[in-house]
Amino acid sequence: MMYWQKLISNKRLGQEDRHALRHDDRSEFKRDSDRLIYSAPFRRLQNKTQVFPLPGSIFVHNRLTHSLEVASLGKSLGDDVARKLTQKHPDLQGTLFEEIGTIVQTACYAHDMGNPPFGHSGEKAIQAFFTEGPGANIKSEVSPRFWDDITHFEGNANAFRLLTHRFLGRRDGGFVMTYSTLASIVKYPFSSSLAGKHGKFGFFETEEGNYRKIADELGIVCKQSSDSGIAFARHPLVYLMEAADDICYEIMDIEDSHKLRLLSFDETAELLLGFFDEATKQSIRQRTEDEGVTDRNEQVVYFRACAVGLLESLCVDVFVENEEAILNGTFEGSLIDHIPELQRKNYKHCSKVSVEKIYSSKTVLDVELSGYKIMETLMGALIDAAIAPEKFHSKQLIRRFSSQYDIQNKNLEDRVMAVIDYISGMTDVYALDIYQKINGISLPII
Repeated sequence: MMYWQKLISNKRLGQEDRHALRHDDRSEFKRDSDRLIYSAPFRRLQNKTQVFPLPGSIFVHNRLTHSLEVASLGKSLGDDVARKLTQKHPDLQGTLFEEIGTIVQTACYAHDMGNPPFGHSGEKAIQAFFTEGPGANIKSEVSPRFWDDITHFEGNANAFRLLTHRFLGRRDGGFVMTYSTLASIVKYPFSSSLAGKHGKFGFFETEEGNYRKIADELGIVCKQSSDSGIAFARHPLVYLMEAADDICYEIMDIEDSHKLRLLSFDETAELLLGFFDEATKQSIRQRTEDEGVTDRNEQVVYFRACAVGLLESLCVDVFVENEEAILNGTFEGSLIDHIPELQRKNYKHCSKVSVEKIYSSKTVLDVELSGYKIMETLMGALIDAAIAPEKFHSKQLIRRFSSQYDIQNKNLEDRVMAVIDYISGMTDVYALDIYQKINGISLPII
């Protein structure tokens, strides 16, 4: 069983020896939050696709605005859970446990930082390059564990690498985050070799030692450990980060779809108000009338706010009610899976409509098709350069790499990871720019 007193630790990865020396009015968890917000990878999220193409005249969510909203909701979830559980367990009052809202908020800021350009099509392009493309040729030259890592490439695992890996010229511990914050980011706390059909995993082999160190320190339940990989129970706060993400992407995609006229006002209202019983629906609609809200977009905003507020409250209740199972590592599924039937059914209905009308829309498919082709081209050119760095063209491409990426390493696996690090850190616009240059489409005008 896991214990809150151990699970919440402000010890920092890479600076464990300085832990006792820290004295600051700003909490270590707030320091984590500030560190991410001011970082370059976080800023780059503003130019990465969430679902819809990067905005023209109509501004929809990108990865940055999505992450900010998820973080806001995560803070509410963490604060409400802390309030309820300190009432239940008075011994937690006055401890670091009361800061879990800030920890969850920071985990939410970070949850998409490892995602490559062009959303999920970018992930698929990296995976497919090795499973279906020319990258399959290197299978015999790398270890089975490494092959599992790159063929299952996962944005969540890459976020953990981004925050913990010591890139060239950087300090030990990467971003030097607190143990609890780092553990709260990892949705799938097991090696890629144990991913199975699900395909998701939490850390590359190169960062497995870091996760093991964190898990041991925090007392996270180990479920499996062998030469082929490790598997742990989730850190409890992962469930809150995940709930914030689940609620935001489902609900906000519906709002964006209304702005883009993929869904009518009536369809949007039906989806957002479907979380409530008939009496509450009427009450919500009546309030918009009483307050003179006649603008359809503003009505949608109000309906969305009501839906998010309800789902947040229900997820808090599920967490508190299932605290023991969560701490035992036996809780199954997400918090959303355990909310009352009315809301759970409507959430699934929203997901179904999203697949049929949003994610299959022409605008979304066009981004995925274009993004996939761009990523495929970049992977082909840069992996080829990593495999044969002595070629003239390879040398030209390698000069494009930032100094932090270990593209000159003698080990092939390290060079391949350097390529993946470089590409996954690109914004959509930068990836397009490099694609055009590689293909001779774009030349500087003198």
